Amino acid sequence: MSSSEELEYPQIVLDYQQGFFASQIMFTACELGVFDLLHELEEPASAATIATRLNTSIDGMERLLNSCVGLKLLKVDFINDEGCYSNTDISALYLVKSSPKTLYHTMLFHTQTLYMCWQFLTEAIREGKPQYERALGTSEEVFETLYRTEEDAVGFMQAMDSGWKICGSDVIQAFDLSEFRTVCDIGGCTGALTKHFLSTYNEATVTIMDLPKVVAITKKYFVTDDERIHFHEGDFFNDPIPEADLFIVARITHCWTDEKCLELLRKIYQSCKP
Repeated sequence: MSSSEELEYPQIVLDYQQGFFASQIMFTACELGVFDLLHELEEPASAATIATRLNTSIDGMERLLNSCVGLKLLKVDFINDEGCYSNTDISALYLVKSSPKTLYHTMLFHTQTLYMCWQFLTEAIREGKPQYERALGTSEEVFETLYRTEEDAVGFMQAMDSGWKICGSDVIQAFDLSEFRTVCDIGGCTGALTKHFLSTYNEATVTIMDLPKVVAITKKYFVTDDERIHFHEGDFFNDPIPEADLFIVARITHCWTDEKCLELLRKIYQSCKP
């Protein structure tokens, strides 16, 4: 039951109501390059300096910076009575674009793509079907947008990759998979989880199955020479799935209806060695 204090002042309701404030502040700071600039400067900088370097208004930038301080994404020190800002440890690790654990690309994907879809949640519930076409167009159009240029494609794939930098090793090591030597990573994209698998079980081989355009970019930017990693170009719904001892199906089934998921799982079952 709720306490009388919670009923008197509904903090949890207000937090949920304003939840998107925090995410949009963080997304905007990423998109403008605030964290990257502070990393580059290697010393605290004033709002005026940051605004000039990033071509924004001083007042708007100062408000954004102070909001980031409130969210503990930046810290502020006063030098000669002027506020000077710098990254916190967490923003330096996860929001600076050049960091090995960066989530920068997934921040841009959330603000530029996913955020649009959530505006139609009410319609999605009423109609019982995805609403992304209202926000982004057909799935084919979305794919073409995300892969419009090679730079767009690399950025999107880095966004898909970033989560595994945090938890991929833990996911793989949660199980004893040492008996499986031939593995197929369905929709494996950049091979992020594949690499974690091979770093734990170095005697295995993994085949990444993905669309031809994805495979081409993965080979160019994400997977250097590794004779343990192979590629199979194809659409996992419409093309044959390679035979394997173990299949990785990570962040795939959430996109589809139960019927489509069952269709994919049946194909995997038929391709899986006993």
